[in-house]
Order: sequence, then C-alpha cells, then structure tokens
Amino acid sequence: MSIPLSVLDQSPIVSGASPREAIEATIALARRADELGYARYWCAEHHGLPSVADPAPEVLLARLSGETSRIRLGSGGIMLPHYSAFKVAEAFRMLEALAPGRIDLGVGRAPGGTRAVSVALQSGDSLQFPQQIQDILKYFAGDVPDPRLRGLIAQPAGDTSPEMWILGSSDYGAQLAAQLGLPYSFAQFIGGDYPQVTHLYRRLFVPSEYLAQPHVMVTVAAIVAPTDEEAAEIALPTLLAFLRRARGLSSVLPSLAEAKAYPWTERELAEARATRNLITGSPATIRARIEAVVENYGADEIMVVTIAPDYALRQRSYELLAGAFAAVPA
Repeated sequence: MSIPLSVLDQSPIVSGASPREAIEATIALARRADELGYARYWCAEHHGLPSVADPAPEVLLARLSGETSRIRLGSGGIMLPHYSAFKVAEAFRMLEALAPGRIDLGVGRAPGGTRAVSVALQSGDSLQFPQQIQDILKYFAGDVPDPRLRGLIAQPAGDTSPEMWILGSSDYGAQLAAQLGLPYSFAQFIGGDYPQVTHLYRRLFVPSEYLAQPHVMVTVAAIVAPTDEEAAEIALPTLLAFLRRARGLSSVLPSLAEAKAYPWTERELAEARATRNLITGSPATIRARIEAVVENYGADEIMVVTIAPDYALRQRSYELLAGAFAAVPA
C-alpha cells in the first residue's frame, strides 16, 4: 500500500525538559521529517497547559519554513473562534509568501485549553466558525466578506494560497467540510474509532472550486519501536499522563522510569489503554494497523502524532515508521 504519511507535532514537554527544549525538538523533528519524505508537518495549538509548549503554530511555522525545503507545513489546527478571520488570513498569507505552495491552514473550533483559556483569549462565538471559514477563503481569493470592507486586502497577496482543511473529531466537522467542499482531517486519536464520520463526509461531499473530490486524512496516535514489547513499554508514560488527566491532574509527560515504577492496577492499565486511542508496535505491526485504518476509514492520507518519553525515542519512532512504508531508508 502506498499512502502519504504526515506528522502532527504537539510540542510535548517531556520529563526533565523545558518548554524551550520542546520547541527545539520540534524544529529538529521537522528537519528530519523533511528528509524522511513525510508529506506534511502540522503544529497543534494548545494554551495554558504544562504538558505542551506551542500556543502559536503560525509563529513556529514561520521558523520551520526556513528549516525545511520540501515538506508541506501547516496548523493542526488554528482554533478559529479565538481570532478574527482577517488576522488568520493575513498570518497564513505571510506563511505562504515564506514557503509558496507549501502551506496548509487546518482550522478547528475547540478552545485548545480550559474555559479560563477562552476567557483569557476573549474567545468568540463558536457558532460563527462556519462563517469564519468562508470569510478566510474570500480573503485568500482577494475578495472581502463584507461590502463595508471594500478594498481590504489580506497581505502579502500572491499567486498561490494556503490549502484549507477542516479538522474534527465528530460528525460536525465532517458535515461542514462536505458542505463547503473542503478536505477533512479526522482526529481518530481524540474522537475514537468512528469510521462512519469519514464515510458521512464522503457521502455528503459537494464539489467546490477548492476540491473536486472528497479528500480524507485520518490522524492516529502511534509509537513505533524495534519490537512490539519495547513499543508497549515506551507507551507507558503517555498512558500514565492520560490517566492523571482523567483524574484532574496535569503535568509534563512522566519519564519512562516513573511510568514503569507506577503501581499500575490491571483496571487502571485497561482503562488507559481503552480510552487512549494509541497504537504501538514494531514497524510491521504498525504498518498492518495503519493499513487497517486506511481501509476502515477510506483514508487518502494518514497523519501520526507520537508522544514518547524523550525526543530521541520520538524521532526514532518516525524514522521506523517511514522505513515501514519505505518513504526512504531510515
């Protein structure tokens, strides 16, 4: 099977590392993903959390545009209700000028943090999310969404525009993407195993000037190691972090030693594995699991988010994954 593979980076802060080191690890991983033949590198937006370091993908993407040469760069995603459509259009027009033909604008309507985050960012009404998307598309086309704004231009204007995606973990985003004729990215690692969402998108899709046929990307959480056993062990810190969040605790990603020393009960381990949509294994195991996802969801692309207890293990995971699908020798 030949399927485009991409990277979703949440810039996790692992045990013993600082937020600055998390950003440095993102820059290094983007360079490596570019070398390995990955199709896209998307940065996620989160606010006010001690475990992730990137609240401003558009700033980080500007740096990555100068660190890479081939890979598409994008947001996974911009939490649009926090911002004005015009400002987002300007920021991504700037990115398009820095890396013409390589910019993706993925947008979502989640807050990307707690209720306090929405208050601090003076978040707008999420019910305006569909209109904001259409406004941005008009700005990209050199048009304006409101006659009162006649003559307003989202600079820097150019011959190419960012590719716009709608992100989602439920059927709301799928239906909206289908209605607007835009590509859809389903966050399976968040929303759970619901292939009916992407099938709904395909069934309802209306061709547009942006896209003639429906296009689906599915994002999965995965950890790849030389053996199934090692991959399962490396996943323990992620499972422990999820278990703590489920109990109202938030912290940086635990170390591998801390996660192995934790007095796991069978019930806790089963709860974490069942709730956290995480696939682990050797390259052969992961390839089979991803091929099953592609088949079940009718996916055109796969994006992978990997959270590992240190940055070297995370990079190795993406190298092994690329090798499993023969993007380039890892």
